[in-house]
Amino acid sequence: MDLSGIRIIDAHIHQWDPFTTPRTFSGTARLLRMLPIPMDLAKRVAPRRDREFTGDPTAFSRPYLPADYRADAGDEPIDTIVHIEVAWAGKDPLAEADETAWVARLPFGGDNPELGAILGNADPAAPEFAALLDAHLAAAPLLRGIRAHAAHHPDPDVRPYADHPGALTTKEFLNGFGRLAERDLSFEAWVYSHALPDVTALAERYPEVPIVLNHLATPAGIFGPIGKHTGTNPSVRRALYLRWRDDLSALAEQPNVVAKVSGLMMPVLGHPVPRRGTTTPIPVLVDRIHPLIEHALDAFGADRLIWGSNFPVDKPITTISNSIEAVATAVTGHGGGQTELAHIFRDTARRVYRIDA
Repeated sequence: MDLSGIRIIDAHIHQWDPFTTPRTFSGTARLLRMLPIPMDLAKRVAPRRDREFTGDPTAFSRPYLPADYRADAGDEPIDTIVHIEVAWAGKDPLAEADETAWVARLPFGGDNPELGAILGNADPAAPEFAALLDAHLAAAPLLRGIRAHAAHHPDPDVRPYADHPGALTTKEFLNGFGRLAERDLSFEAWVYSHALPDVTALAERYPEVPIVLNHLATPAGIFGPIGKHTGTNPSVRRALYLRWRDDLSALAEQPNVVAKVSGLMMPVLGHPVPRRGTTTPIPVLVDRIHPLIEHALDAFGADRLIWGSNFPVDKPITTISNSIEAVATAVTGHGGGQTELAHIFRDTARRVYRIDA
């Protein structure tokens, strides 16, 4: 592994303050601040699908801002980040643009990494979609695209982020989606892996819209059992991997799609959650994730892959440094060298998100 000379772009992080901004988890965070409930007790009484998605609710119970990210990044040579929308809960139809404006005002730069791009939230199926896109663009020139809440899983005990399956396939969604091309904006596609064919159909229908697959499509349960019936045993997990592999290959045939090597340490994948204050050893992470990374490399090529830490969501499983090393080790173990690492950790993100040098 040789990342020397590569100034890393972390192309997938989240910032929030549940006390001063409206988030779906703001009420819970305020309650935990007021009541002296031990975090482990709060975790035990939470719904199963929330426990298994977050792994540890600590990060969601407090602000996570540029200085917090800088502390987590340590000495890693990360000079730029890309912010992805997260759980804004304003009531107005254009409220999601308030998150974009809030992110643009955060103290990035200086001792903290630079803010290279913002991906806001918007639903192409909503009647106000075009107006919301314009509000996002007016809020921050760094807006490069949007993400919609489309992740839904057939297992009812795997946490959904959409009210119904097939969010990318409805008539309303497809009719609105073309507005992105009109504004030179991209789409962050985050789905659970069974919905990969929906992303492929969307990319085929709208070849003029750049699509960024988040988290290699989050094959929930691929590393261990979660939910009611997901990843319950090795044969089930093997079948999940084979379906993911074939569907990812089909998606990679669409030239307007790139994929993020991010979120591979999300607890919902079935990672055992280590004791708070400890982390998963790098060799263990590499052993789990290398088949996913190797196939993504084969399917997309390094110049269509982007790394992101997904912090602080991945924090219960790993550190930013360990995430970088585990991904880089898997890449080099599959024959990748300095050129491939530069694509994955910097160059592809610069191109896709139009980040200045």
